[in-house]
Amino acid sequence: MLSDADYPGNPSGARRAKKRSSGESPGDGQTLRSSGRQINVRVKRTNNPPPGQSKRKATDTEEEDDQSEKKYRKCEKAGCSAMYPVCFASASERCAKNGYTSRWYHLSCGEHFCNECFDHYYRSHKDGYETFASWKKVWTSNGKSEPSLKAFMADQQLPFWVQCTKPDCRKWRQLTKEIQLTASLAASYRCGMKFNNIKSEGPDQCSQPEDLRVAEVTDSWWHSMLILPPLFKESPASPFLAAYYPDCVGMSPSGSSMSQTELRADHCRTVQPQIPGLCPYFQPFYQPNECGKALCVRPDMMELDELYEFPEFSRDPTMYLALRNLILASWHKNCKEVLTAQKCALHIIVRGLVRVRCVQEMDRVLHFMTRKGLINTGVLAVKRPLLPERYRSKNVIVIGAGASGLAAARQLQNFGTQVAVLEARDRIGGRVWDDTSLGVTVGRGAQIVNGCVNNPIALMCEQVSARSWDHNEFFAQFSGDHTLLNKGYSVLLHKLAEGLDVRTKCPVQAIDYSGDVVKVTSSNGSQWTAQKVLVTVPLTLLQKNLIQFNPPLPERKLKAIHSLGVGIIEKIALQFPYRFWDNKIQGADYFGHIPPGPEKRGMFSVFYDLDPQGKQAVLMSVITGDAVPAVRDLEDKEVVDECMKVLRELFKEQEVPEPVQFFVTHWSKDMWSQMSYSFVKTGGSGEAYDILAEDVQGKVFFAGEATNRHFPQTVTGAYLSGVREASKMAAM
Repeated sequence: MLSDADYPGNPSGARRAKKRSSGESPGDGQTLRSSGRQINVRVKRTNNPPPGQSKRKATDTEEEDDQSEKKYRKCEKAGCSAMYPVCFASASERCAKNGYTSRWYHLSCGEHFCNECFDHYYRSHKDGYETFASWKKVWTSNGKSEPSLKAFMADQQLPFWVQCTKPDCRKWRQLTKEIQLTASLAASYRCGMKFNNIKSEGPDQCSQPEDLRVAEVTDSWWHSMLILPPLFKESPASPFLAAYYPDCVGMSPSGSSMSQTELRADHCRTVQPQIPGLCPYFQPFYQPNECGKALCVRPDMMELDELYEFPEFSRDPTMYLALRNLILASWHKNCKEVLTAQKCALHIIVRGLVRVRCVQEMDRVLHFMTRKGLINTGVLAVKRPLLPERYRSKNVIVIGAGASGLAAARQLQNFGTQVAVLEARDRIGGRVWDDTSLGVTVGRGAQIVNGCVNNPIALMCEQVSARSWDHNEFFAQFSGDHTLLNKGYSVLLHKLAEGLDVRTKCPVQAIDYSGDVVKVTSSNGSQWTAQKVLVTVPLTLLQKNLIQFNPPLPERKLKAIHSLGVGIIEKIALQFPYRFWDNKIQGADYFGHIPPGPEKRGMFSVFYDLDPQGKQAVLMSVITGDAVPAVRDLEDKEVVDECMKVLRELFKEQEVPEPVQFFVTHWSKDMWSQMSYSFVKTGGSGEAYDILAEDVQGKVFFAGEATNRHFPQTVTGAYLSGVREASKMAAM
């Protein structure tokens, strides 16, 4: 503080200033900035010292002025690190700025506003009251949280912060209060950028130091000192979540254009929002009162695995929800490109220093969601590892190149792990095996998607754009349509396998996990070592001990393996010289058959038209349940004859021609499958699926449809189990 004697042109020397009462407002002052903090400099004017007092030295006066000139009011928030708060609002003519006020209002450790600016908006006779009242009306109509003046200041008055996009700078800068942040500005901002034809002085603005308050934001305690959670404006999640109160899902009610009536009406409905350009099968969020939809999240609640990963958000999950919802919405709007933290950060539109913290947290949340397979998954092509090095195993061996093995290998390789896939057959796919010999694609194994909404198979179809995959049949497992893939699953699995190290004709005979590394031996004597091994072979092969484990698998796991049953579905496909069934079934994609007696149950119960909109004449039927043993030892021609008897009975009023080509599957005799699907035996429990999915010593992991309790018996279940195990291996 400067003494009176230091003021130029003062001939009479210095006198001691009167001590102000706490109610007085400060006089004129001058502000200096030092390392990002503001220091008040007071200049006092006087003509003569009081009678009987002599002039004092400037240093003496400075000390006394420091003691008695003015008392600074500190922030009343316990633990706040701001020694000398500064008012960011500057709304009132009597704003304390960096001087004295009767009370400081705390928003964060670096952001306060004074009592004078509080009164400017809060008191009905003040100029700012109408602005606050208008905002309050919108907030109350759209939101559930209290429309307090602190919320108003955080939502409307705090300045925005933006990061320089120069790679060698990346410093955070505070924008002036009148400048609105947008995604495009965040994507292009550089230090000293020109606004309204005004450019900051200086040759290199990036050389200017960063505000010291930014460094504090990184500290772990900073978030706990935040008075209000961040509520994003213009979030990509907004179109998905129109039926929710915005502040319940991390968005600002002031940014909502919906009226109270519209909000309440939508809040009672469970109809999914129709978003232009978005695949109708992408529904990542539950709507209010909706339940039971696979791979959906509650946008207003953290799930158990999220709470485990981010316990610091358990008391107030708003910041996490805002980030997670933004990420999920952004991914589903464009699932053909890798979603990065940098892309997401552009859409974090929130005022104040909390934006710095949100951008910092984005990395963690995005890495978690990537590791869990919620985003950046499927047949996505990546140019660099999706996860930091700490999440990558050095190397992993995957046994089996079916849907689960390929899904896990793809995920792990995208994470940055070295992966090798060992496959016993001379082809990939496992129980997915498509045949094109009849002029159309016929799945000898799986070909049906059981419910398309949020199904990762639908996601992969949306990603090398399979346009004829969604011929609809209604059948519920995943919610939504039950769909036959015209081009087969193989197209997707081959896309999954692109760029992977897949070694066919390598049947694994033994897995030794007794040492520090796992040793895998094939039947031809070849041996590989890895940190971790993922076993994805069909359940039957585990039941028949085709792979020897050293040490043996735990008794608990062996019991689970044998408590599950294995089922068989065989298929027959017939190509005819013409479409004899068209007139009778009137354009249906399939037609059914009720057997004459229980002994024929499961024998050709349904026939699928594999080219309903085209000219090919191919029917496919299935043999299931007790009917499978009846045809197991028949020649293919004998099975065809039995099938033709059924068709001629169904179409007895017309001629049914002999097929020109056909094939019959024999999964029960297939050496590397010996099954089609798993099921819980009578007296068993679904818990066996969970036990089978448990890893052993963090070295041997298991995937496949028989390890997925929620979605067994399906390619979707197999795929998701592979993604699950990739996540587990990355986390360990």
